Amino acid sequence: MSESFFDKIESKTGVSMNEIFALANAIQHADFTDENEVRKIVKKVGKLAKRDVSKQLEDDIVNSIIKKGHSLDVSQIQSMINRGK
Repeated sequence: MSESFFDKIESKTGVSMNEIFALANAIQHADFTDENEVRKIVKKVGKLAKRDVSKQLEDDIVNSIIKKGHSLDVSQIQSMINRGK
């Protein structure tokens, strides 16, 4: 992919590609049965999405992910955050 492609993504989202790649890497290698690890990912997605995630919403998302115990993608977590607004 070209550099200009990444520049466009960064300018539209306000999120650096390094942050996006770091999040993708964390999700790819995450243990979705580890509550602390899942909380870190949820907080990171909320931060990158520029959404305040209440403690109650964070708990709900984390519990939902841990119950499933398998990998998720960023869009699923972001969708959960957006529903909780």
